[in-house]
Amino acid sequence: MMSVLGMLAAIAVTATCWGMYGPVLHFGREGMHSALRPFVCVGVAYFLIAVLAPLVLLARRGEQGRWTASGVLWSLLAGSAGALGALGIILALSFGGRPIYVMPLVFGGAPVVNTLLSAFMNRAFDQLKPPFLAGLILVITGAVTVLVFKPQPAAAANDKPAAAAVEAAEGEQSVQPAEPATAEGTVAAAERRAERFLEILLSTAMALFCWGAYGSVLHRGQAAMLGSRLRPLVCIGGAYFLIAVLVPLALIGPMGDTGRWDLAGAAWSLAAGSLGALGALGIILAFASGGKPFTVMPVVFGLAPVINTLVSLLFSGTPTSAVSPWFLAGLLVVSVGAATVLLFGPRGAAKRPAAAAEPA
Repeated sequence: MMSVLGMLAAIAVTATCWGMYGPVLHFGREGMHSALRPFVCVGVAYFLIAVLAPLVLLARRGEQGRWTASGVLWSLLAGSAGALGALGIILALSFGGRPIYVMPLVFGGAPVVNTLLSAFMNRAFDQLKPPFLAGLILVITGAVTVLVFKPQPAAAANDKPAAAAVEAAEGEQSVQPAEPATAEGTVAAAERRAERFLEILLSTAMALFCWGAYGSVLHRGQAAMLGSRLRPLVCIGGAYFLIAVLVPLALIGPMGDTGRWDLAGAAWSLAAGSLGALGALGIILAFASGGKPFTVMPVVFGLAPVINTLVSLLFSGTPTSAVSPWFLAGLLVVSVGAATVLLFGPRGAAKRPAAAAEPA
């Protein structure tokens, strides 16, 4: 019973931390007017919380488990998957993708990837029973509904008519007699839009598959280190630090980032990175309490968007009158789906009782 409560508490910690990650990082982006610079600060926070702090604790107190080559490799892969997934989101939005379809695709597809990969790695397709699959569908449907119908601040709604008016004015000004140069410009613009769409699609797919693989790969790494909690976290933090610092710094120039380094923006971004690292620790603790990727990750992916939306509403001061029935229905569906996944999720191979001695 205590292990189940521990698993639920760890899932709640991860869902809360990862749900708050986006709104907190938003302030970092606003302060730096950049998408890549805050990500560098996130990598630094991962290094401090997920690398230095665990290493100090290991040196002072030690812990169960041990370092193994396979455990380090799998845990590094998990950290790389988490960092590349976050980078995929940033790139998709930087290329012009809209959160209204990028985020539902990621949070809707990641649990599917997680389930299929977990079943493949554990050869457990036969354990995917109809109630579990139904719960998985409910979690995905509810999360997507929450993201699609999340209340929008009043300012955002007021911006749409203004944007439409600007586009209409620009359209009137651009009405000119047809010329070969205009036709060539139209073709070039269409080609640029097609390229951007492909870039958005590839970036979203990278985030979807990386985050979907995160839980299964991390679970394998933790098991290879004999149940250690801190050692996999060190590997995750190391991989995240390398990818979230070196890659964005290399992309700032080619992507034409015009932002600036800002103290307040850096502080918010460091806070976001701290939330991400604590969420990773929550996943490890959930696995240590007996949770499996089959059940832990779909529930986290279902609850995190809900918490993200609620925190965003709190920060933006959106009135409750803007909350639609569809949004509330999405919350209910996520709750029912998460409970179903936890109840009917695969529990692993059943232990066979020892054969009773036959009478002489």
